[in-house]
Amino acid sequence: MAFIYNRTIRFQDTDAAGVVYFANLLSICHEAYEESLVISGINLKDFFTNPSVAFPIVHANVDFFRPLYCGDNLVIRLMPQQLSVDKFEVASEVIVGEVIAGKAVTRHVCIETSSRTKTELPENMKEWLEMNKRGAESAERRKSREVI
Repeated sequence: MAFIYNRTIRFQDTDAAGVVYFANLLSICHEAYEESLVISGINLKDFFTNPSVAFPIVHANVDFFRPLYCGDNLVIRLMPQQLSVDKFEVASEVIVGEVIAGKAVTRHVCIETSSRTKTELPENMKEWLEMNKRGAESAERRKSREVI
């Protein structure tokens, strides 16, 4: 099932035009990713501090379908999907009311931190991906019906 994260846009998230700065939407979606890890039982301190493996982002993009303003209440639907034995992608739908206001995608690769070489995803990440798989599958069906 897709992970749902609620967040209110703050003034600090906006630019001089009063709308969410594009990079900040990626940051907000990363907050949702981190919260989903916590909910699945992954300790963030262990995950990000001196781990044996890391998951650097190798690709990111964001699409806006309408402006996001300070005070907007967001629902972020997080839909991760395993791409290969060492890669996964996190797709996020950013929803205001009933409207998809934006989408973001980050692609991650698993590496051994000591050698900086690719390695297979560890079990805890495979479990996290499996836990959220259904949401990713329904997002793909929605995406195939959309006209952007």
